[in-house]
Amino acid sequence: MPYDFDLFVIGGGSAGVRCARISAGHGARVAVAEERFWGGTCVNVGCVPKKLLVQAGEYAAWVEDSHGFGWDTKPGHHDWRALIAAKGREITRLNGIYRRLLEGAGATIFDARATFIDRHTLDVGGKRITAERIVIAVGGRAVLPHIPGAEHGIISDAAFFLPEMPRRVVILGGGYIAVEFAGIFAGLGAEVDLVYRQPLPLRGFDADLRDALAEAMTAQGVRLHPANTILRVEPAGGGKNVTLADGSVIETDLVFFATGRVPHISGLGLEEAGVTVENGAIPVNDEFATSQPHIYAIGDVTDRLNLTPVATAEGHRLADRLFAAHDRNWNFAQVPTAVFSSPPMATVGLSEDAAAALGPVDIYLTKFTPMRHTMSGRGRKTVMKLVVDQPTQRVLGAHMLGDDAPEMMQGLAIAITAGATKAHFDQTVGIHPTAAEEFVTLRTRTRVAGVAQAAE
Repeated sequence: MPYDFDLFVIGGGSAGVRCARISAGHGARVAVAEERFWGGTCVNVGCVPKKLLVQAGEYAAWVEDSHGFGWDTKPGHHDWRALIAAKGREITRLNGIYRRLLEGAGATIFDARATFIDRHTLDVGGKRITAERIVIAVGGRAVLPHIPGAEHGIISDAAFFLPEMPRRVVILGGGYIAVEFAGIFAGLGAEVDLVYRQPLPLRGFDADLRDALAEAMTAQGVRLHPANTILRVEPAGGGKNVTLADGSVIETDLVFFATGRVPHISGLGLEEAGVTVENGAIPVNDEFATSQPHIYAIGDVTDRLNLTPVATAEGHRLADRLFAAHDRNWNFAQVPTAVFSSPPMATVGLSEDAAAALGPVDIYLTKFTPMRHTMSGRGRKTVMKLVVDQPTQRVLGAHMLGDDAPEMMQGLAIAITAGATKAHFDQTVGIHPTAAEEFVTLRTRTRVAGVAQAAE
């Protein structure tokens, strides 16, 4: 039977837009539906606006830092509403870019919700539309925890639209979003309490960086409450009382829950299409196919590696596989990532613990005050680390906490993806004076890890 489209993409975020655009470029008849906002979480309530807020929070510290260089600058008044309005204008501009990319490629756009009627048929804003292949790229959503009084707090989406800047904030969570917003609010002058279950924030990251981040956040004035959680939230006058598991009570203006995200699959009608769901996510094979071979899922809805560039790469790869004769070989095994904390963190490859579980590794670690802060007097340290496979001397992981860490890590990711060894790093001439040169001047091994595991 003839179908209305060769490919229908549900979701106009990073994964869906890339898949639709590249597929249309290959000559396929493509449609894409988005019910909320073009660009998805990243552009609207994620990576992009969050980094703009991070940058806003840095200026106050820069005013103080400038005094060490002879400036007599004075702290000014921050206008939260002006920041949110400027952020909104930038997001609107990006929304338009996403639409124009799709239109320019020849894709049909629906500003509507799409749900399954059967395996090849969708209800798109009340219209019945058929497609030979369908891609589910609806992303994820933040959720409130099951805590008494949780309705008195917010999730990350709402943080980008607060009408006023809170003066006191309690954040629950120890992941990306929690530590980033702790830095944002502290940088803008709020009193911040960060509560998390683990001994250190950012579970899964290298332990040395987690230690260094906790130290840096404390130096910034963020009050840390490790190995703790929120038992309940209660209104109190114009604010809230937050009771922690250790019995302490914190008075605050805003409670921010950053306790995780789940795939946004509710109400899609997956059961009508026979698409299997496991643990709240859509499982896929190596070809991104679901339990129905003509229905695919990409991006955060699969709950595998929930990063925007990964979603974009998956969308591109699927489009090439479906409608072109080639298949780009993306490296999903060593994906670089950054946390825009204060200071930022970045990493690529294996942590020390993960590498040591596979065999003996050489660890190279340095911690120092960067050149800027020897003058500014700010107590901000930089930490750099290389994890090297002992038998082959291949660099398995690079990790950094410090100014410009994300910018540096992109280049290191290329080297590690290419299989660089420690000798390659040692043979590389550094750029002086930079912090980046420390990665090629780490001559003295700090320690050896993983020997015991290898012996077993």
